[in-house]
Amino acid sequence: MKKKFEIKSHDGPGRIGKVEGELTPKLFFKKDMKIAPNQGSAYNVDREIAEFNVRETLRLAKENTEECDIAVIQGSKYIDLRVECLEKLEEIGYNGFIIANGDALLTNPKELVEVIVSLKKQAKKDSYFIFPFTEISFMPILTYMGIDGFLADSANYYSHLNVLQTPTKAYDLNSYPIYEDIAQKELENKNIENMEFTIREIHAHMKNKSLRNLVEERSGTTPQNISTLKILDRNHMDYLLEYTQLF
Repeated sequence: MKKKFEIKSHDGPGRIGKVEGELTPKLFFKKDMKIAPNQGSAYNVDREIAEFNVRETLRLAKENTEECDIAVIQGSKYIDLRVECLEKLEEIGYNGFIIANGDALLTNPKELVEVIVSLKKQAKKDSYFIFPFTEISFMPILTYMGIDGFLADSANYYSHLNVLQTPTKAYDLNSYPIYEDIAQKELENKNIENMEFTIREIHAHMKNKSLRNLVEERSGTTPQNISTLKILDRNHMDYLLEYTQLF
């Protein structure tokens, strides 16, 4: 049996926890992670394809338990397959998970909420979840729902698109030349700095029991953000009341 991370997840939205002695949420860098190989797929695929990808992901994860400590939750748009994938990965011995298709989920608020809440309700107490390729403005509400970490590699992804990520907005520098002739690496560093600032901002609000305030403030940044909070409040108030002080 492989050794697990020593982790105390924040165990739901808005509670402070620890991953390897650090407060959650935190930034994760792929170069520092040992991610099990997995069979990825697009979000909107036939169920048969999604089932095959889950089976292959589980097989690969089991074959690499000695070398890897983080697994990827596949299942495309099928929530029951996502939950099944999580349960079997936990049985294998993993407790750190990346939620696949994060970019697609951000454009589908209802599916985003249902996937995260379903996984958090089912997960063991020491399991933690990492969200890939998120926009910075979504980080507070993702934390509020129970996400424990974010892949910093998204800063590199957006830098290649010439997009500056800020806590409130993503700026296409081709249309909004806030920085002219900025090098890709410099833009990546600015994106990472803004991710790190938002993490510190979230931690401060969590300590002051005002994360909900920050979530509401950021909900106005994009239509998807507004929709996510409305769906969360309407469909999962019991989940929020169990884990979170609303104000």
